[in-house]
Amino acid sequence: MFPAPASDSYGKSQVMKARVTVTLKTGILDPQGKAIEGALRSLGVEGVASVRQGKVFDIEIEGGDPKKAEALLKEAADKLLANTVIENYRVEVVG
Repeated sequence: MFPAPASDSYGKSQVMKARVTVTLKTGILDPQGKAIEGALRSLGVEGVASVRQGKVFDIEIEGGDPKKAEALLKEAADKLLANTVIENYRVEVVG
């Protein structure tokens, strides 16, 4: 399932950094976000209209192909990182 690590011309594995951001879909209730919103107001933070919470996964992937890394992370998000019934996700691979 996971590809073998790619190596550079010196034999070292290449590592790419990626971020998977998971957020609740529009229309899904977010009680934790509401609690954070209330806490911010009680702390005197002005101008907060609403809060929605989510998850961020910073992942390092061995290999040198960003397209393969993105496909692999989308598969991981579909299977584990996100509940796709109620959550959306975004994958960003940085070289």
